Amino acid sequence: MRNNARNLYLIPYVLWIALFVAAPILLIVYYSFFDIEGKWTIANYEKFFTPIYLKMALNSFWYAFLITLFSLLIAYPTAYFLTKTKHKQLWLLLVILPTWVNLLLKAYAFLGIFGTFGLANAILEILGIGKKQILFTDFSFVFVSVYIFIPFMVLPIFNALEELNPSLVDAARDLGASAWTTFRRVVFPLTLDGVKAGCQAVFIPSLSLFMITRLIAGNRVITLGTAVEEHFLVTQDWGMGATIAVFLMIAMAAIIGLTGNRK
Repeated sequence: MRNNARNLYLIPYVLWIALFVAAPILLIVYYSFFDIEGKWTIANYEKFFTPIYLKMALNSFWYAFLITLFSLLIAYPTAYFLTKTKHKQLWLLLVILPTWVNLLLKAYAFLGIFGTFGLANAILEILGIGKKQILFTDFSFVFVSVYIFIPFMVLPIFNALEELNPSLVDAARDLGASAWTTFRRVVFPLTLDGVKAGCQAVFIPSLSLFMITRLIAGNRVITLGTAVEEHFLVTQDWGMGATIAVFLMIAMAAIIGLTGNRK
């Protein structure tokens, strides 16, 4: 009787996964075998392994790596110092607060900040450096992306640090370990699960960015996410767009597998 009731509760979840996870994936795989004229073909997969798309894939992984690296370098010290503050939950809320703002609004805000007459150039002029072309550069793309993704890196690291047993740190210090040795041999290894979760939360969506590349990088940065948008909305080559999406899903699944917990 209890098993029957449990199975009934599972029905909504199974339906949700089937309709909104499995079905879209199967639909993308299905469309990947059709060309722009609607004929069945495997040419899309052959085309993906040409230098143009391989370069896009390399660019995507490179920029995703940079965004993840800089996010980690900023987020880990931030999360560490948050755990030491008096009102840590309040400060954590302030870090997470920007995620409540629409992504498009944040992108447009940076258009103003990095523009020719924006705040960034105004500061450069005050410093005597003069106006620079900040917008539509690799720097602006990585900077804005890091700003957007930092909360998703901070939160899992913060949780991992909060769960860390402080007596282990005290024991390491009592045994003569320096602050750096304690961090390297005790703190960081024990919070590695939080780092992995944060890297997943940043690296995976960074692979398929397209709106920021359009608005902030001005199409200077070309990634697989940009190519998917181009094929679906401009060239109407849904087959090629779906093929790129298939490879993105495979890459994301591989990353989850490599960074997942093995216990």
